[in-house]
Amino acid sequence: MKWIIVTGDSGGLGSAIVKNILNDGKYGVIGISRSLNENIMNLMKDNQNYVHINFDLENSLEIRELYKNKIKTLGEIVGLVNNSAMAYDDIITNANVNRIEKMFSINVYSPMILTKYVIRDMLLHNNKGSIVHISSVSAHTGYKGLSMYAATKGALEAFSKNVAREWGVKGIRSNCVAPGFMETTISSSLTNEQRQKIYQRTSLKMATDIESVASMVVFLLSEEAKSITGSIINIDSGTI
Repeated sequence: MKWIIVTGDSGGLGSAIVKNILNDGKYGVIGISRSLNENIMNLMKDNQNYVHINFDLENSLEIRELYKNKIKTLGEIVGLVNNSAMAYDDIITNANVNRIEKMFSINVYSPMILTKYVIRDMLLHNNKGSIVHISSVSAHTGYKGLSMYAATKGALEAFSKNVAREWGVKGIRSNCVAPGFMETTISSSLTNEQRQKIYQRTSLKMATDIESVASMVVFLLSEEAKSITGSIINIDSGTI
């Protein structure tokens, strides 16, 4: 069996992506997040082709060992979804260097290093493959308190475009999906008033649907999207 890696499989979007890949039936899924939760336990119970690995993506220096000792032993990798993220929500005049470094480790450094080993795996087995990075609408329009978080997503988008240029010759694609505000744990700290202000900025006046984002991710992983690379696809209820 060939595998697709999904980071942040414990969250709402991550588990939706995992379910959609497994429902397609072509590939197994390797989920990576810090710990087990109910979402993961239910997925493990219902699917033999789903493997979860506990790993804290703040530890980007340990990804080599993660790949060598756990991921590589499972089989060939044909896809990667860099979904895991940390949101440090504050205005820049209150910036805390330690929290910024932690956020960049999770949102930028670890996705880059995972991409490194996934591409090496694809080259080793002569596999074409697809990498999808989950970005954010905040990288394209301003939100108070999200400048530092948006910087991590802007970095991820720039990385993705250049990876697409580097490895397209081998049939390896790299794209970003930039969701708007969804009802997830990252946005759970917002008040109802704050949510409504955000939703009023959209054309549809509503939150971004998690299933819409998950379905686009699975499409980009598939052969049906074989001519799409270096793209940033906004799914944001019409914010941009």
